[in-house]
Formats: sequence, structure tokens, C-alpha cells
Amino acid sequence: MQNPPPAQPAAPATGSGLDPKVAAALSYIWIVGLIFFFIEKENRFIRFHALQSIMFGIANSVIMAVLAVVAVILTFAFSIGGAVVGGGIGFVVQLLVWVVWLIFWLFVLVFIVGLVFAAVKAYQGQKFKLPIIGNMAEKIVDK
Repeated sequence: MQNPPPAQPAAPATGSGLDPKVAAALSYIWIVGLIFFFIEKENRFIRFHALQSIMFGIANSVIMAVLAVVAVILTFAFSIGGAVVGGGIGFVVQLLVWVVWLIFWLFVLVFIVGLVFAAVKAYQGQKFKLPIIGNMAEKIVDK
């Protein structure tokens, strides 16, 4: 007769009732992160990932809004200017507009990849810190 495998230690109780790694990973859906940040009072791991997600979402929203406004303004201004000037300069102006929009969509891609990567690290139980934002979130949670 085989001995039963040893029982796994129970995950620490959280305000949400979820496993801390699952809650931390779900926090990277920033609305969920906002909820977890306010529900979870004890578990610093969940609070850290939730706050990092919130701060990353806010920073990304601000950057994306600025890039979108700049891209739209440049699109209109340079499209009109490029049409008036025409020739080689018009082509360069249109190329500049495309570069601005490319930067915009690269930020979107970086944001999505960053969120997925951080969520995977949280699910693995690691305290992965995003550049700049991670240190800020850690200081706030550790207070």
C-alpha cells in the first residue's frame, strides 16, 4: 500500500479568496488590479502587482494620449503642408507622419507585451519590477 502524497500547504488567505499568484497575475488587467489593490489589505505580493499594473496603465494611457494627439496634429498639418509643397519634401513629410504613427503602435505593442510578461512572472510567484514604475510601487506598498 502506498502512502498518500504529503498535503500541500494551503495558500495564505487573501481578501479575494484566490491563490495569491492567480490574484497577482489577474491584477494586470488594470481594472481588476484596481479592485485587488483596495480589497487586499494584507498580502503585499498582490498589492505590489496590483499597484504596478495600475501605475503602468496610467503611464501608458498618458503616453498614448500624447502620442495620439501629436500624431493627429502632425497628420493634418503635414498632410496639408505636404500637398501644398509637393515633390520630395512632401514625401519626407508624409514619411514623418508614418513614423509617428509607427511609434504610437509600437508603444501599444510594448504595453501589451509588458503586461503579459509581468502577469506571467506574477503567476510564477516572482516579484518582477517594471522599470521605474516597479520601484515606485514597491515603496508605496512597503509603507
